[in-house]
Amino acid sequence: MISQQTIQEIQGRIDILDVVGNYVKLKRRGTNYLGLCPFHNEKTPSFTVSPSKEIYKCFGCGKSGNAIGFIMEHEKLTYPEALKWLANRYNIEIEETESSPEYKEQQQVADSLHIINQFAAKFFATQLLETEEGQTNALEYLKERGFSDTIIEKFQIGYCPDKGDAFTTEALKQQYSAELLKKSGLSTERNGQLVDNYRGRIIFPIHNQSGKIIGFGARVIGSSDRGPKYINTPENELYVKSKILYGSYFARHPIDKLDECFLVEGYTDVTAMHQSGIENVVASGGTSLTTDQLRLIRKYTNNLTIIYDGDSAGIKAALRGLDLAIEEGLNVQLVLIPDKEDPDSYVKKVGADAFRAFVKDNKKDFILFQLDIALKDAGNDSTKKAAVVNQIAESISKLNRAEDFTRQQDYIKKCSHLLKIDEQGLTALVQKFSREKIGKEEKKLQREEVLNENIAAQEQQEAVIDLLFKDEMNEQAVLRSLIEFGAKSWDEERSVAQYIFEEIERDGLEELFDNKSLIGLLQLYKSLLMNGQSPSEKHFLYHADSSINQMAVSLLTEKHSISPNWEKYYKGEILAREDKYKEEVISSMTYLKLKKIKRLIIENQRDLENGPSEDDMIILLQTHRHLKELEMDLMRNIGTVIFK
Repeated sequence: MISQQTIQEIQGRIDILDVVGNYVKLKRRGTNYLGLCPFHNEKTPSFTVSPSKEIYKCFGCGKSGNAIGFIMEHEKLTYPEALKWLANRYNIEIEETESSPEYKEQQQVADSLHIINQFAAKFFATQLLETEEGQTNALEYLKERGFSDTIIEKFQIGYCPDKGDAFTTEALKQQYSAELLKKSGLSTERNGQLVDNYRGRIIFPIHNQSGKIIGFGARVIGSSDRGPKYINTPENELYVKSKILYGSYFARHPIDKLDECFLVEGYTDVTAMHQSGIENVVASGGTSLTTDQLRLIRKYTNNLTIIYDGDSAGIKAALRGLDLAIEEGLNVQLVLIPDKEDPDSYVKKVGADAFRAFVKDNKKDFILFQLDIALKDAGNDSTKKAAVVNQIAESISKLNRAEDFTRQQDYIKKCSHLLKIDEQGLTALVQKFSREKIGKEEKKLQREEVLNENIAAQEQQEAVIDLLFKDEMNEQAVLRSLIEFGAKSWDEERSVAQYIFEEIERDGLEELFDNKSLIGLLQLYKSLLMNGQSPSEKHFLYHADSSINQMAVSLLTEKHSISPNWEKYYKGEILAREDKYKEEVISSMTYLKLKKIKRLIIENQRDLENGPSEDDMIILLQTHRHLKELEMDLMRNIGTVIFK
């Protein structure tokens, strides 16, 4: 794990204007900056960055966070990956906390493989572009295939010399480990000698989501009987084939923007489509789709369009693994390229616009396409037809989420018509597969979920009684005051935070918070305070728990600011919130006290309605009068900070 010291150093060096400004054109607007939101299409800027608070907020789509959260959202990275991204940007050395020797060794090997792969990519690129052998054997072939200089540079395509050990010799000369060269797949041992594994081949580097090279695909030049068409990196600490989609680093933003991913089979399909201007495309490498690959796609979109060759092999490849795609909640459609073409040749033949139009007009739903192919294959064989019915019913049963119910019913209706079978019968078969999949344990979980839903509904009904006095914005005001002003002085002996917690504990006010997330934030602050710390805004804005930093961002985002025209029409000093923080704290705390008084009044009123004895009636009436007096006193002192 990344050490806390490193995390704090990263947080201290972060400049949110620098980070966000790398993706968004920002213009100054008062103390903040404004730009077009990178997370949704908009024409009028509603994306605001506050350098003083180090947060961003889009008032159009609602996304908000800090610099780390921005990188996580924009680059689709995990929290540790985002920290490493920022550490790399600001040249901060990552320090890991104590971990097992095995983990440390694995990380060291992974780091070494990254370095070796980077060296290899530069070596292969140089061989392609700057040597006579590379230009004659490989570059000329790539040009004939239509590769432009821009695409060759973008995808870092290279060439490994035909000489048996040209790369290996240079790598050993640069002090790279022979064992790691073998592990990387760049070198292999033959007759006791270390030689190049990819000799005489065109090299396609494979990038991870942050753009680092994790492996290579090596292709023979032209048609050759010298080994397989492609050789890929063997699995190691970096390269796990089931988790990789070629081109995903270059396609991630176009997929996100267009809300659709094109999936093709080969590396050259990807490069050709990118060259034509179609960039929302990745390649599976001809293997069956895996759950990890599908989840990688789902990071950016739920819409997957598979574009494969129209021959029988292409059809079989397109159908592999697609039940998994349905289970992952993806909307899967298929397009088969006609006339014995592949995506590479077809996009070059017709151009980008015609290619897009063809894809749009020829998309076929996966389940209906699967049924069509299966029925053609079954012919008049009743046994095969029965197998088709079972196959389709099982595929439809994968649509088992609540939001897929309508879609599932539509499939049942269409498929029963095409199969010429009873709709109710197909429904029963689909349900049978669903029940088998759920199993006894999942049935038990379902029953527990139903029970929990009933309990939640009952609690929600009971909560209506308190709805009159539930004011989310004022609860937030207390936490906002605590986070922003907690470290400030309240009096000679106490800080603002100490004052707030004394008031809360003395009057039992914590129970008045209806938002459980706010209670969690309150308790976190209290525990830090009790441990002798004085938390600042940054402690919560950059907390490792995303729910905490998102809550902090929401609390600290200013939705209103003083008009720049104010001073033009009015004279006098304009006090900032920091200058009148005590008034804001008092007003926020007074609201909580008022809320408690109002609840006590309601409880007292209920007791009065239950027909008490004469003695009890006198006590309850006195209590009511006293509570109303307290309420009036609080109302007189409540000020104007409370949100209504």
